Amino acid sequence: MNIRLTLNGHRIAATLDDSATARDFAAQLPLTLPLRDFHEAEKTADLPRKLSTSGAPEGADPEVGDLAYYAPWNQLATYYRDAPYAAGLLPLGRMAQGGAEQLATADEITIEVAPGAGHRSGR
Repeated sequence: MNIRLTLNGHRIAATLDDSATARDFAAQLPLTLPLRDFHEAEKTADLPRKLSTSGAPEGADPEVGDLAYYAPWNQLATYYRDAPYAAGLLPLGRMAQGGAEQLATADEITIEVAPGAGHRSGR
């Protein structure tokens, strides 16, 4: 699914994975959340409710631009620097190029379904 992030007034394209956790996250959109810096590598935000972890891996090794769900703390995790593997971290999707640079200085994120997303024709 295509989504759009707004960081520092800039719109950033992003995509969500096809997983139970990502679909559950998409069902909560749109969201506007305050961001907190964590270890000078990621920005985190508390989510309104826990997400499904059905079929999810035990953890993930995030890369710059990744969107993930940190299940133990019920938080959205967004990465602007590389970070180590974390148990309980579940991939959600990825920002387009340029998103990580905006994320590094953002203190709020708005996430919404991209216009036209979810209405694909098979032809």
